[in-house]
Amino acid sequence: MKKILKITVLIFSLCLLAGCNKQDKSPADTSEEGTTFTDNLGYNVIINHPQKTAVLSGSYADAWQLAGGAITAATEDAMDILLSPEEVVSLGKLNTPNIEKMIGENIDFAIMSSGIAEQVGIRDTLEAAGIKTAYFKVETFEDYAAMMKIFTDITGNKDSYQTNVEDVRSEITAQIARADGSSPTILFLRAYSTGVKAQGSDTMTGQMLKELGCVNIADSEDSLLKDLNMEAIIAADPDYIFVTTMGESKEAALKMVDELLISNPAWSGLTAVKENRYHVLPKELFHMKPNNRWGESYQILADYLYGEK
Repeated sequence: MKKILKITVLIFSLCLLAGCNKQDKSPADTSEEGTTFTDNLGYNVIINHPQKTAVLSGSYADAWQLAGGAITAATEDAMDILLSPEEVVSLGKLNTPNIEKMIGENIDFAIMSSGIAEQVGIRDTLEAAGIKTAYFKVETFEDYAAMMKIFTDITGNKDSYQTNVEDVRSEITAQIARADGSSPTILFLRAYSTGVKAQGSDTMTGQMLKELGCVNIADSEDSLLKDLNMEAIIAADPDYIFVTTMGESKEAALKMVDELLISNPAWSGLTAVKENRYHVLPKELFHMKPNNRWGESYQILADYLYGEK
């Protein structure tokens, strides 16, 4: 009987020991795997302490730096915002990134845009060369917040998330609270050197305006989205008109607005124009992603709509 008791105690002890060993091992395995997430293309990505990162977007390069990440190579549009541009390898333009340079520089992690077909098209080549890829798409502050959560998980810089996301979220909330229920109607235009297009509420700035209580006339007037025309604008007669530019030349973009819209005699009769509510918005805050300046973007719009504070 005593012998059976001793055997039972021994087996029980071994089971406890095995259980303890299993519990101790799991967290170590998880931490060694790195940061796991699903990118905007739907791929499961596992990143563990990247040594050489390439970023193929100026906005994303800014966000990666805010998260505490270092950049080895980047596209030309990022050079003006890099902390140490002289130390970063240029990969050329957004839609023609230099794959050979990425491989030659031993890049092990590439942050890319799912909205640029040419970048999506090189994924298989980069993965085959041993370069982990992660694709993102940012149109709203919440998109930015989700991306920054991933970035700060990778870098381990949790303070950056508080400063560059949560504190900014508080700023945005305060600006949205300024909406007074008047529901002003707006027309939001994006101008470039060869044309001008109306933008709906599904765009970055369009979403901000919607959250600030505006009614976008392009949301209910399909003809404005398909083919911008003065007749539709006159019929809607928006309370405010906002325009932002894209491309290398702001002057060329605004010249196109003048040729297509402002030069029309009917333009001066619009309510927004007569009451000085036509505003050109800064490209860096309303075409590029504002990142940690998103609160500033909301404030600029709120000041125009509801008076400066």
